[in-house]
Amino acid sequence: MNRILRTIRTAVLAPLAVMAVHVGAVAQGTPAARDTGRAEVSAERVRDAFRHAWGGYKRYAWGHDELRPLTRGAKDWYGQSLLMTPVDGYDTMLLMGLTTEAAEAKELIVTQLGFDRDVEVQVFEVTIRLLGGLLSAYQMDGDPRFLRLADDLGKRLLPAFRTETGMPCRFVNLRSGAVRDCVSNPAEIGTLMLEFGTLARLTGNPVYYDTAKRAVTELFRRRSAIGLVGGDIDVRTGRWTTTVSHTSGGIDSYYEYLLKSWRLFGDEDMRRMWRESIGPVNRYLADEGHGGLWYGYAEMETGVLTKTHSGALDAFLPAVLALDGDTARAARLMTSVNRMWTTFGIEPEEMDYATMTIVYPGYPLRPEAIESAYYLYVLTGDERYRRMGGAMFDAVERAARTDAGYASLANVTTRERRDEMPSFYLAETLKYAYLLAAPRSTLDLNAVVFNTEAHPLRKTW
Repeated sequence: MNRILRTIRTAVLAPLAVMAVHVGAVAQGTPAARDTGRAEVSAERVRDAFRHAWGGYKRYAWGHDELRPLTRGAKDWYGQSLLMTPVDGYDTMLLMGLTTEAAEAKELIVTQLGFDRDVEVQVFEVTIRLLGGLLSAYQMDGDPRFLRLADDLGKRLLPAFRTETGMPCRFVNLRSGAVRDCVSNPAEIGTLMLEFGTLARLTGNPVYYDTAKRAVTELFRRRSAIGLVGGDIDVRTGRWTTTVSHTSGGIDSYYEYLLKSWRLFGDEDMRRMWRESIGPVNRYLADEGHGGLWYGYAEMETGVLTKTHSGALDAFLPAVLALDGDTARAARLMTSVNRMWTTFGIEPEEMDYATMTIVYPGYPLRPEAIESAYYLYVLTGDERYRRMGGAMFDAVERAARTDAGYASLANVTTRERRDEMPSFYLAETLKYAYLLAAPRSTLDLNAVVFNTEAHPLRKTW
């Protein structure tokens, strides 16, 4: 066993054997199993990228939420730090075998992080980044302090769900429980089940599971007669305020969590909701009239396509389709995702696929395209997906690396940079790039469910 795997097995597996790295997830004899030499070199490049990003955070933003890589400063989301980057990046460090960095992050988290604060937070982002990160940290590390933090955070998020429908408002004060912005969207309502469900199982408190499940069930119940959801909904009245349906930001991970919640918890209600949702998505949103398979925008009541836009956030869908076994459709869609990269060098945030022109030119270091390449590579063994993901990683290295870390792009055409390094770059983008490059460290997708922030969750209860 090579040095990387020995390190992973020592740092990650000893506290909790069931979080084991699944060496045989890709069958022997597939391209993934044969190409080990080149995989190890590429994996080391990704580890170097992570060390560089973490080094910049440690030098210029230590104890804060995120690094500002151009001005070499720090950013706190809510005026005071919730340690977004250390919590989000911790399980990536463990998977990569970066024991020194993991020890640094853990010490900061367990000694400095607390949630008894008079601060208003976004329920969705805090759930997927902090709650998900703390839960995976507990499962992989075994330290009960991670679970205590997660439980405290979960309790403070629950008041957001105290609406007439049970669907949560978007913001909640961690100390007072006061809520704000009760017109939400399917993604922010429906992307809570994995984290709250896992917290319920690990703490033995069913309120977490029941609360999150009620929210997603109430949302599903309000889909249109043809099975589509809209863009925005008032969680107090249950009435849609935006009726355009799509698979992009604001809806995307709602679909992801229907499938993954069934896979993680074996909940047949979640499986039924997934089955009754993905059919209409494929029927009304799929668009094959522009040189490939894309997913556009349509009116939720009629299914009539209204806009031929796609982008970085839509790139999650090939992974979800492949995880559901629809690898043929996933492969066709992944070809379109890759086309966004090859056309512009780096995918833009949003483009018009009918004209192949950019609508919004930014690229905030998003992971979804590399994530889908990873899933397709693991599930099919086809080497071209590893090449796709590797080319994406190389493009980001060339365009986004700075002396202090990595900078988001304000414009993929001009390569103008933005002074931000989102925590998900360490949690997701580099994690999927590493796993894609290191097939002998591939996690078993039949046993591990990644939340939408790439935090691996497993049935350890």
